[in-house]
Amino acid sequence: MSPWIILLIIVGAVGLVVLLWAIGIYNKLVVLRQHLKDAWSGVDVELKRRYDLIPNLVETVKGYATHESETLESVIAARNTAVASTGSPAQQAKDENQLIGAMRQLSVVVERYPELKADTQFINLQGELAETENRIASCRRLYNGNVREMNNAVQTFPSVIIAGVFNFKSAEYFEIEDAAVREAPKVSFS
Repeated sequence: MSPWIILLIIVGAVGLVVLLWAIGIYNKLVVLRQHLKDAWSGVDVELKRRYDLIPNLVETVKGYATHESETLESVIAARNTAVASTGSPAQQAKDENQLIGAMRQLSVVVERYPELKADTQFINLQGELAETENRIASCRRLYNGNVREMNNAVQTFPSVIIAGVFNFKSAEYFEIEDAAVREAPKVSFS
């Protein structure tokens, strides 16, 4: 065999290996993007479930706490803002933070009405809402885990090359800022 043919075979083999490598990386990025979309749809489903429960909860509270209309209206307004939010995960997290703050205010109102806390419908709604919050947290963890995998793939060498060529971008985490969770507990022995 002539040296030119051997060189051509070697170049062809190296080119084929590089092509197969690029296809593998591209396919991995596509799969990660689909996992990300699937995980976000899980978050979205649970958020919608929460949005559907809130009006029922507010209506139940209205029956007992009619003069607390400002708090009830702020919960509904925050809920409507969160429902309408279709922007980035960061924007949706901001709207969710407002909703969580309004729901905390509602909890304070509920504490003032022992007969409301004993109402069966209210107890059931509160239980469903608590279960939904747990499901949202679980879906958020799954989504953020997929974001981490996607960002690692998009930002690490050598897949960063393929990601750049095919316009794969880093994804945003869905982080709800909950100051109460981050506060250190206050302990007093007095």
